[in-house]
Amino acid sequence: MEYAEIREQICDVCHKMWQLGWVAANDGNVSVKLPDGRFLATPTGISKSFITPEKLVVIDGTGAVVNSLPGYKPSSEIKMHLRCYREREDVGAVVHAHPPTATGYAVAGKSLDEYSMIETVIAIGSIPLTPYGTPSTDEVPDAITPYLQEHDVMLLQNHGALTVGCDLITAYYRMETLELYAKISLTAHLLGGAQEIPRDRIDTLLDLRENYYHVAGRHPGYKKFSS
Repeated sequence: MEYAEIREQICDVCHKMWQLGWVAANDGNVSVKLPDGRFLATPTGISKSFITPEKLVVIDGTGAVVNSLPGYKPSSEIKMHLRCYREREDVGAVVHAHPPTATGYAVAGKSLDEYSMIETVIAIGSIPLTPYGTPSTDEVPDAITPYLQEHDVMLLQNHGALTVGCDLITAYYRMETLELYAKISLTAHLLGGAQEIPRDRIDTLLDLRENYYHVAGRHPGYKKFSS
């Protein structure tokens, strides 16, 4: 992709997140790794509904601004994004948002670790709840690091959600999958509880993920359900 296309794609994702009600005011942030090793990131202090291509900032691996409009800088939570890139060479994009139902689980201190919906099992597996971390500090990157090697989707305690992907659309789709699964899981529990898929059926779904759908990324199920 040309840089101009990547900028447009980031704006498109930001606008979708705002339209879906996953972010309010200045919430959330998005970043993409560029071919030259630098990063495009959303600026701090701006609603995702107002993001335009020229407002995005280019930063290096330390978070220092390389190119931006005067006065524009990345969110202080860029530390969380950069930790994802440092820990995982396969990560090409990071999305952070506050989708209401999934964030409700995070605020309630509950993970989404049931294997109860076929599509979610294939796409992302269980979703852990990472420990509390003060925004803008190294506490948040440190809290997510133990989970990054097995998970592409995480709930941030009392905060929101984080997804990573080989590219931006993949990371965005994972956030969509997370929020829909959170809604379905909540409904299932209101109806008396979710019914988990049997172990042998999960193994079959993981085989489909790897050999038929060829889903990229990490999945905790390979370890959790390995013999």
